[in-house]
Amino acid sequence: MRWHLALALAAAGPVAADPVFVDRSAGLPAPHIYSGGWEHFVGGGVAVFDCNGDARPDMLAAGGESAARLFVNVTDGPGAPLRFDAGPLPELTGVTGAYPLDIDGDGPLDLVVLRVGPNVILEGDGACGFTDATAKLGLVAGDAWTTAFSATWEGPNRLPTLAFGNYVDRSDPDGPFGACDDNALIRPDGEVYGPPETLSPGYCALSMLISDWQRTGTPELRISNDRHYYVRDGYEEMWRLDPLVPRGSEDGWPEISLWGMGIASGDLDGNGYPDVMLTSMGDQLLQFNDGEAYENAPYETGTYAQRPHVGDDGRPSTGWHAEFGDIDNDRRLDLFIAKGNVDQMPSNAMADPNNLLMQSADGTFTEASVDAGLASTARSRGAALADFDGDGRLDIAVVNRRAPMEVWQNATPGTGHWLSVALRQPPPNTRAVGAWIELRAGGAVHAREVTVGGGHAGGGAGPVHFGLGDATDAQIRVRWPDGTWTEWADITPNVRHVMNRANGS
Repeated sequence: MRWHLALALAAAGPVAADPVFVDRSAGLPAPHIYSGGWEHFVGGGVAVFDCNGDARPDMLAAGGESAARLFVNVTDGPGAPLRFDAGPLPELTGVTGAYPLDIDGDGPLDLVVLRVGPNVILEGDGACGFTDATAKLGLVAGDAWTTAFSATWEGPNRLPTLAFGNYVDRSDPDGPFGACDDNALIRPDGEVYGPPETLSPGYCALSMLISDWQRTGTPELRISNDRHYYVRDGYEEMWRLDPLVPRGSEDGWPEISLWGMGIASGDLDGNGYPDVMLTSMGDQLLQFNDGEAYENAPYETGTYAQRPHVGDDGRPSTGWHAEFGDIDNDRRLDLFIAKGNVDQMPSNAMADPNNLLMQSADGTFTEASVDAGLASTARSRGAALADFDGDGRLDIAVVNRRAPMEVWQNATPGTGHWLSVALRQPPPNTRAVGAWIELRAGGAVHAREVTVGGGHAGGGAGPVHFGLGDATDAQIRVRWPDGTWTEWADITPNVRHVMNRANGS
């Protein structure tokens, strides 16, 4: 294996200025805080999705002991200040996070809501209205402390397979330390869900991602676990789905232990395989993927982000949500990491600013959050990168523990060209979860996988964003979830595209 630096990425076009963000938190209808006691030290995710079909991303933010909130995007247009209205939502407390997907294949996006207590499936009506469909779908909601989720479609099933990651077993009288709960995989049985399959032992999951990381057409479930509570024997897991068995060291899976909080996935080096960032207390671990195994990034890559990058607090950082995205549209994926102390943990930094790590042409990363204006030192948890105003630049939203939610609008001048791609296909998997999108621009091919999961307690439902740098010509092809490829086709830059398999558009 090798250090993946300075490959085709070196050909990416320059941008004219460093990243700049404007605080638009006042554009929320009211301050929103992720609150609560020790059961909400973790969680605090945000789901980003278009709940009404107007091509403006909306948000559901976890509230902890407070009610979860739906924020409907009413931004006037590209470049206008970001604004959101309060949307209707069933009263839900105890929410740790949420993930959007079209679970019933009817078109509008639904929500899987994670809770301290019974999880909930909210069925969307396409107009930002939601009704509880948990019982209708036969989901065994449980009563666990759920903090992680991922999903995919298997074979001809009408419903997706759901993976739920649980944290500490609250009923264990000897807890919380060493009392990690089991996780669950729930497969459909016809038009409803069957009984959960137990993933045991659990090591206090805080992030899950089902990904075809070897690009063999066989997705696997990665689980990132919190060493703070499992104490011993636990490690970062990879589970085969069929048959449902964990990989081990004898199966090419080295047992790496860390205080795992979140997973980000993306092809950084242009080799076509998704690399991963694993957030943690202390080092943030970037692993490069060559299609057969993962290799830890060298320290010189600049992604370990193990201490606060401003201030005089030299204690270790605590990373939560991580997400790759091309902030300046130079064809190189950058990395945002939400940071914040668990609560009052004296071993770790209290003033712990978020990271905005910008990728350079040689594959190394440089911290830019201070100059960009988003180095918040609130106790950040979940986050999202999304183009809220439709101007082709990725904006950022962050949910904070015991502090108001923050929204930043990307105002970077002189960014490169861009495009965004949303996939559609006939039911049941209408959003083509498991598809691969390949973009050819500037002499390189950039690959993105459509997944549900990862991050920390929250994620988005597209569209997939590509920066193009100075390239004005681009081609695209799609590998649909059943393995069928489209032909390479020209695609127009600086536009949001919807590729519909049903009509070939």
